[in-house]
Amino acid sequence: MKHIHYLYSLLFGVVVLLFFGLAYPHHLHYQEQFQLFLFDNTYMWDIVRLPGGVADLLGRFCTQFFLFAWVGAIIIALLLFAVQLLTLRLADWGKLYGLSFVPAFLLWIYLLDENALLGGVWAVLLTLLASWAFDKIPDGRIRRLLLVAAIPLLYWVAGPVCIVFFLLQAPHPKRCVWYYSVFALLAIMIVALSYCLPVQTGKLWTGIHYFRYPTVFPALLWAASLSVFIMAALARLLIRWQKTPSSHIVTLVSFVLVAVCMGYFIKENANFKAEKTMGYDFMACHQQWNRIIETINVEKPNNQIGVTVQNLALAMRGTLLDQMSQYNQNGLLGLLPDVQSDATSPMPTAEALYQLGMVYAAQRTVFEAQESILDFQKSGRSYKRLAQTNLIIGSYEVARKYLTALQKTLFYRDWANETLLLLGDEKAIAKHSEYGHLRQMIHKEDFYFGDHVSPEMLEALYNSNKDNNLAYQYMMAAFVLTGDRDSFFKYAPMNR
Repeated sequence: MKHIHYLYSLLFGVVVLLFFGLAYPHHLHYQEQFQLFLFDNTYMWDIVRLPGGVADLLGRFCTQFFLFAWVGAIIIALLLFAVQLLTLRLADWGKLYGLSFVPAFLLWIYLLDENALLGGVWAVLLTLLASWAFDKIPDGRIRRLLLVAAIPLLYWVAGPVCIVFFLLQAPHPKRCVWYYSVFALLAIMIVALSYCLPVQTGKLWTGIHYFRYPTVFPALLWAASLSVFIMAALARLLIRWQKTPSSHIVTLVSFVLVAVCMGYFIKENANFKAEKTMGYDFMACHQQWNRIIETINVEKPNNQIGVTVQNLALAMRGTLLDQMSQYNQNGLLGLLPDVQSDATSPMPTAEALYQLGMVYAAQRTVFEAQESILDFQKSGRSYKRLAQTNLIIGSYEVARKYLTALQKTLFYRDWANETLLLLGDEKAIAKHSEYGHLRQMIHKEDFYFGDHVSPEMLEALYNSNKDNNLAYQYMMAAFVLTGDRDSFFKYAPMNR
């Protein structure tokens, strides 16, 4: 029977792996680009000094691997697999074996939200791991003293979801009155901490590092953590029924029933529309122009980010003017959308500005997007682009600041080391296929730039360097989309 249980657990892990690897990979890329994990003592101390900081640090460490979707999928599958196994060990499930999957399934649904942070999953896992470890300690005075001491420590490690540990390990009131007074002591400690730590008092109760939006209560995470106790209590309540003779069929039915119900909720909560949008942004970030064109030929994008990336890819392949009529357009906003005050939508616009040679505008857009990250983290993607723009415009000391930070990362380190060698080396920059080209494309004269890019801006950019073919395509496309026939024929190819 145990082997069958493990087989179902393994099947669950494989399904999670395939889901995030095949159906949800760009949500993982999205998570990675909104943090900058540094192997730096100061950075790590700033995280672990807050309640739940250890779980948050582990979550951030794992999230950096989301740069590679399949690695991220493996990490999530292992975490949810471990949560299910630990849940299985905390009670005698018997015929209700399928209920042991409920917490892991709820965490899966929680992770469908692109703003759910992996630190929340680690908090639940660490709490269950602590509870499982204490179950191995023989009952006695030492165990009860360790339990009382463990609760505030676990609060600091995992955050407020450690309440599950309190509920799972609670002895009978007559046996340990002091244990039940820990909640009162913990409440006093939280109130005291609110005056010492730079966080809102409410976040100390609901969790600091569980969700990217500071004002949002992570209901699904709390439901997943509390369901461990609820499901285990239900299994104990029906212990007599569970011990009646049963076959493997009953176990299979309980697993299938939970899997079908939870699978329905996963399907209903998965945001595949956002997944497609994130995919376009990811491909533009990594300049996968051919892949973008292959994608839009299968399904034409109809949202702003998709259309922006579509037009940029066509222009990078020199076919924007010839093929733009074959795809959905969004007026001038389909070329260069107005810059919004959020961390996501400006990034494709910034990529287009960068490729056009509007390096100063791209730099400002990326910087403001990074500062709009709601949990105040930095971005590896943004740091890389800010280093590039400052290198191109000759602000070498500013570029060095970003590159020095990237040297402390795992996956940006090699690129940062190579780029540092270019600082101040004008000949090497001039020969560089990307930086040298963009330095030549930068507009030579100042002009007014607002959040709304106009055809006049593109015209000024093209006139500053007639070799800027990308600016020419965008300028002509802008004339077409705004119906400016006179300007279009003024710069028509036969007069170019």
